[in-house]
Amino acid sequence: MPARFQPLAYTPPEPDEMLRRARAFYEQMRTRRSVRDFSDRPVPREVIELALHTAATAPSGANQQPWFFTAVSDPQTKRRIRLAAEEEERRFYRERAPKAWLEALDHLGTGPEKSFLETAPWLIAVFAQSYGLDEEGNKVKHYYVQESVGLATGLLVAALHTAGLATLTHTPSPMNFLREILDRPENERPVMLVVTGYPADGARVPVLGKKALDETARFV
Repeated sequence: MPARFQPLAYTPPEPDEMLRRARAFYEQMRTRRSVRDFSDRPVPREVIELALHTAATAPSGANQQPWFFTAVSDPQTKRRIRLAAEEEERRFYRERAPKAWLEALDHLGTGPEKSFLETAPWLIAVFAQSYGLDEEGNKVKHYYVQESVGLATGLLVAALHTAGLATLTHTPSPMNFLREILDRPENERPVMLVVTGYPADGARVPVLGKKALDETARFV
């Protein structure tokens, strides 16, 4: 079946307005920090829903949208996730992580204790779908899954930060426990947890810098 097309709804802004928007977004995003000290202050579900709507606007291979997000606020479910994550983290720090990796993490002060998984009001589990199912239940292969899910997750983090929330991308390894706890199907692979909420009073973050533009990009 040939693709259907429609006119693009687009009004080009003036260069000065374009620059203003780009600068404003950069100034907003440069304040983003990964937070590990969260408040238990509730966050309205509608804010999370709108952030997920934003994430779903991401481009994807063949527009297959191979992502699924489970937003968790139930205390008992968060407790199960924390216990399972900490079990894997203890193995990571004790057995799995090579010395060089632990040395790279040392300045961040991280460890197997993950109390934020219970304290933060929302945990958003990100899943990547390796394939879909058509109306007859047949498998439909997905393309560029990793890239597509990465784009969607980036938009999710940006949307949450723009709304005024703190976030942490948490990747316990392995994390198959998420699929079991959240009752997701076999075609979905858990990618990460996006922990989100208000930062706790007195929250602290490491003193870090970002690479300069000429270290991460060039113009030719």
